[in-house]
Amino acid sequence: MRTPMKLSSLTALSSVDGRYAGKTAALRPVCSEFGLIHRRLIVEIRWFQALADHPGIPELPELSEGANAFLDQLIADFDESAALRVKEIEAVTNHDVKAVEYFLKERFAQIPELAGLAEFLHFACTSEDINNLSYALMLRDAHELVMARMFRQIDNELSRMANRYAGQPMLSRTHGQTASPTTLGKEIANTLHRLRRQAQQMAEQDCLGKINGAVGNFNAHLSAYPEVDWPLFARHFTESLGLRWNPYTTQIEPHDWMAELFQSLIRYHTILIDLCRDIWSYISIGYFSQKTVEGEVGSSTMPHKVNPIDFENAEGNLGIANALLDHLAMKLPVSRWQRDLTDSTVLRSIGTAYGHSVVAMSSLLKGLSKLEVNAERLAGDLDNSWEVLAEPIQTVMRRYGIENPYEQLKALTRGKQITAEDLAEFLTGLELPESARASLLKLTPETYSGNAEQMAKSVDEHS
Repeated sequence: MRTPMKLSSLTALSSVDGRYAGKTAALRPVCSEFGLIHRRLIVEIRWFQALADHPGIPELPELSEGANAFLDQLIADFDESAALRVKEIEAVTNHDVKAVEYFLKERFAQIPELAGLAEFLHFACTSEDINNLSYALMLRDAHELVMARMFRQIDNELSRMANRYAGQPMLSRTHGQTASPTTLGKEIANTLHRLRRQAQQMAEQDCLGKINGAVGNFNAHLSAYPEVDWPLFARHFTESLGLRWNPYTTQIEPHDWMAELFQSLIRYHTILIDLCRDIWSYISIGYFSQKTVEGEVGSSTMPHKVNPIDFENAEGNLGIANALLDHLAMKLPVSRWQRDLTDSTVLRSIGTAYGHSVVAMSSLLKGLSKLEVNAERLAGDLDNSWEVLAEPIQTVMRRYGIENPYEQLKALTRGKQITAEDLAEFLTGLELPESARASLLKLTPETYSGNAEQMAKSVDEHS
């Protein structure tokens, strides 16, 4: 029998831990099994400390400065070897949260003051009290430490492009057909404005948590200490972790806020997919070229090719991320009666979904950095599309009461190749004020872009 392969980036089943491991390294301390165990440890210790600080629980006296320092250091020094010890305990208990409790009891045994208080670990808690808070911390940290940073990088690059190309005229293509011109910077600004709305919603997303026992009613808490205001205590504790308290739950926090977060991220990704496809198309018609990298191969058989692989990679990984996030958003808020365990295994795919997101955004940023605008190609398309000026001409005709302006321009231009001379001849025969005629005669596809340049330059004012 073949010896089982050791796990490495080469043998990993998931590409985010294999081929793309270098791009997802920042997520590992947060969204991995290690990250989850570490946050469970944080919640257990902070709950223990909070109980010790409460005067209504005399059997757990206020901790000494040394004991608190020891507990704080357990959090700060938690490393892979400690996490492996937790996993060793779990191999016996077959319960991941209980394994963290037993790990802490081992450590408490080292300090006489804590050894006699160890039964107050996990006091009145169900596993979900620890898990919901741990996942909330995970998602908060993943956003603040990784995702928001990548959002800012994309924002900065698109803002740079919007301003740099604010005045670069470009032919629009509605339905794939020539249409009223815009500027490249304005089209980038459109995407940037959309992304900022979704990024802002994610930044403002409340991360909810609960610590109210087996079915959300503080049953065990009140049986032990009926005089304690447990809802107030739970609220203060949840907020001390930087989370928002959810007062109404069953055994599980219902995950609605997670669905909101994931759906915002899906929308953010969908806008990026739209951007990837547009840029891919612009590359294909020559509006953009891509900087070549020495040693890179575009095609295994066609040496000339410089494929838009970064945008293709981004689009593919965004799709995978969205598929996972959609399942998370649709499944997590649904639980049979007060609790079932289907959410437990599903939550473990958060890191995979975020991993594909990070891979996608990294690829997109790489692709954007390699783009070079082909101004000559843009100008050439505009110069071959004088028919787009039918719109301003018929609009001015309407102003001055000329009958059937749309129909006249339709007869002149629809489905035809129109030149500047054709339009000049048409304008000469119209009963227009000379100033209006002169203005239209000076108009070209390159200059007919409305306020696109100003819009591109002012995108930051509207976000």
